[in-house]
Amino acid sequence: MRSVIKTLMLGLMLGLTSTSYAADNPNLLVLGEDADEDSIPRDSRVFKRVLGALANQMHDESFDVYDETAITLDNFEQGRVRRTDAEVIDVARSIKRPPIDVAVLFTIYASAKDTGYTTKVKARIEGRLLNVQTGKRLGNFEVDSGKTWNAPRNCERECILEVVGDKARVLGNDLGAVLAEKLAWMVDGGSNTSADRAGSNSMVTDYYLVFDNFSAEDFMDIEEYLVIFSGYESHRPTEQRHTRSEVMYRSSITSAKLNRNLKKMLEELDLRGVVTFEGNTFTVKQITLRGKKKKPDASDGW
Repeated sequence: MRSVIKTLMLGLMLGLTSTSYAADNPNLLVLGEDADEDSIPRDSRVFKRVLGALANQMHDESFDVYDETAITLDNFEQGRVRRTDAEVIDVARSIKRPPIDVAVLFTIYASAKDTGYTTKVKARIEGRLLNVQTGKRLGNFEVDSGKTWNAPRNCERECILEVVGDKARVLGNDLGAVLAEKLAWMVDGGSNTSADRAGSNSMVTDYYLVFDNFSAEDFMDIEEYLVIFSGYESHRPTEQRHTRSEVMYRSSITSAKLNRNLKKMLEELDLRGVVTFEGNTFTVKQITLRGKKKKPDASDGW
């Protein structure tokens, strides 16, 4: 009976309430993928107009959108084109100030055909949402021009860029509106459309929790706490050794609150340890003291 009461009290202490299930409001970065030689490169003004349209739609949906150049100016080479997917994702994942949660990725394709009496122009934009830390796809969409647009008969490069730029910006707005709606639905069910989004939301995040230098018995005690943290969805072991355990922890809890809960858990279990956090991984390393072992308490219902 005493252990049941203790568990209930711990649940209240760690925030086991339905109204507190909230992950950090996601930070967004709009990035273009131009590795395909047939796509519009990122140094083109067409590319920049589409990027601006996408960012503006996300901003209008009350998401926090950051400028890639501004937050990568000091530590990354600027002006690179034809970047691979791996490079683009690594850039987003490497940014720490601020940490990026969701990347809005897009690719622009355009073509022009001289028919002898006019120039037929068409364009297509592919876009997708990616959880930067976990690699999980959050949705994708594609917009195209449908019927071709007409441009002057002798429309050269500059002329075509202007025609495509005007139309691609409209397509970018359409794509951005759809992706913003998809993300808003995952974050808060779309309830904050056209309003300031709160600093927290219900989007579920996959964390990785590493417990180093903890015995199997210690980890069994730890698991009893993990399942009562606020926002808990599920967890599954990814590595299990005698003194090391790693789990994928799916929850809508904020990283700050999870950090506090892990430290409080160690205190409740009378264990000493250091909690570190990077990306979406928490590492808890136990500090052992010679001659100190946890002793069973007869009043716990044994």
